[in-house]
Amino acid sequence: MGFWDSVKRDFQAIFRLDPAARGAFEVLLTYPGFHAIFAYRIAHLLWDHKVPLVPRLIQHIARFFTGIEIHPAAKIGPGFFIDHGMGVVIGETTEIGECCLLYQGVTLGALSVNKGLASTKRHPTIEDDVIIYANATILGGDTVIGRGSVIGGNVWITASVPPDSIVYFRSEIHVKSGRSDFDAPDFVI
Repeated sequence: MGFWDSVKRDFQAIFRLDPAARGAFEVLLTYPGFHAIFAYRIAHLLWDHKVPLVPRLIQHIARFFTGIEIHPAAKIGPGFFIDHGMGVVIGETTEIGECCLLYQGVTLGALSVNKGLASTKRHPTIEDDVIIYANATILGGDTVIGRGSVIGGNVWITASVPPDSIVYFRSEIHVKSGRSDFDAPDFVI
């Protein structure tokens, strides 16, 4: 798929996945996730053509403006959308399929920072149609998130997840028996 076809599908994904997206002009001007993926598409094209330094510089500037860090060597399919975006990190050997959605704070990283592993697949593979919610961390080159899976917020994943899975962190709510049991915190200002 060509550069402009991928950009078009990224743009269309915003309207398919974000109920707050009301108009093309608004998205073009105010969506940092679109800005970051557009910059990535340019940087990746240059990276594939072995242009030195410029792809990393483009991504550095994009990170400065968006808070989203995408290595230009990562492989990202079309129809990709990052909603909100601040704090997203996508590592060098990450592979992301088509029609995926990430929220803010997601890390797709390596399990180790060992320099000896520089030429190996260190970052996860995300298959098609995956949604990854805020602050999820997915690590490791052998980690595959199966097609159609939903990864909940604040989870830490270092092993593969089968297709059509739901992974989430379970919190528990305990309701106190009455108002008299409630000890208000003692705040001093």
